[in-house]
Amino acid sequence: MLQKKVCMLGSFSVGKSSLVRRFIESIFDEQYHTTIGVKVDKKVVNANGEDLTLMLWDIYGEDVFQKMRMSYLRGMHGYLLVVDGTRRQTLDDALALNERVVSEIGKVPAVLALNKCDLADQWDIEPAQETQLTTAGWTLERTSAKTGDAVENAFSHLAQAMLAK
Repeated sequence: MLQKKVCMLGSFSVGKSSLVRRFIESIFDEQYHTTIGVKVDKKVVNANGEDLTLMLWDIYGEDVFQKMRMSYLRGMHGYLLVVDGTRRQTLDDALALNERVVSEIGKVPAVLALNKCDLADQWDIEPAQETQLTTAGWTLERTSAKTGDAVENAFSHLAQAMLAK
């Protein structure tokens, strides 16, 4: 069975750990838990008729004080770039982080998860921005770790892209 390393990337408190927990255990916890370092989980998925073990590296969130160590990304086959749809700045930060990843690691499959879509009344990313991102080649999913919306889709798209590469 194939095994692929997937990294969860994005700013602090965008929902990376919550997305992993929803994907792995189908649960959501309202209480915020800061990731310290890296937490690794795994899940077997079927993509394109092939079983694939995803090794999910939930890496601490980046902020202005603490830059993510690029060494965590070595051997990565793909990543979920997670954004908090209620905080526009997290999109700008994620795109800047993506540029660093591509320059340091190279281009690998990625999916952009605009998380917290259950908070539609607080949404801070314009539809035109989403269109620009898809036009630029991003696979984009509006996800919610809380409700489970599009969480499976995001990981499924990433698994398919990794197998196609």
